[in-house]
Amino acid sequence: MKPEIIEQHRVFDGIQTRYRHHSTTLSSDMTFTIFLPENPNQQAIPLIWWLSGLTCTDQNFSQKGQFQRYANEQNLAIVMPDTSPRGEAHDVADWDLAQGASFYVDATQEPYRANYQMYTYLTEELPEIVYALVPHFSGKESIMGHSMGGHGALMIGLKNPQRFQAISAFAPITNPSQTPWGKKAFTAYLGDEDWASWDATSCLEHATNVPPMLITQGTSDEFYEVQLDETAFVQVATDKQAKLTYEKVVGYDHSYYTIATFIKTHLAFHRRYL
Repeated sequence: MKPEIIEQHRVFDGIQTRYRHHSTTLSSDMTFTIFLPENPNQQAIPLIWWLSGLTCTDQNFSQKGQFQRYANEQNLAIVMPDTSPRGEAHDVADWDLAQGASFYVDATQEPYRANYQMYTYLTEELPEIVYALVPHFSGKESIMGHSMGGHGALMIGLKNPQRFQAISAFAPITNPSQTPWGKKAFTAYLGDEDWASWDATSCLEHATNVPPMLITQGTSDEFYEVQLDETAFVQVATDKQAKLTYEKVVGYDHSYYTIATFIKTHLAFHRRYL
């Protein structure tokens, strides 16, 4: 069944469309947004996945990321999934758990197991829907994200290096099993089982093939010291001689202002490998 169009806009000569569909993986109705470049010469179009952070939906990056001009110029399709299932059943008191806070894992614990299979949704179900929406799809993909979505991009990209040509992230949670946000989410979704396979640092440590990676972190990020310390991830990357560019940008914070400022650099990075 084709997804239902919710809204559509022309922007910088491309078309941005928001869709709704029923996910059998998540037993839930889901939304996602996709930007398609103008592509007047009908060239092959690669696809970049964007994963957003805590409390976000598919609309945050689509409205604030300021990527559309550059994506159209570089002939890139960008898909933006939602961050979790939605609805009253997932609206809990904690802003950093459940709705808007899936951490992109496959939950094993109640009450999340039935709906919070986000990893499987993003790696198996949603791609088949999205591929059919990209005309002249080249078959090449990469992945990027912000904060919790940066964790998701790193984790999913490192677990699927044959699929994703490159990975980038803004202010990612690189070692969630060692941070307050990650410990809270992993306890709720996974219990005491198998945290390592969902932690980007552990995924990097065990990876046999590592795509090129770019990370941008603002020095004025209010979450940096407690939630976003990169030390372990960078050390593993160094030990493995992985192709990682980790850059700190002075004075920038955790907001979409930082993303909008450096998104051109990230898209150019992806385009080199697509």
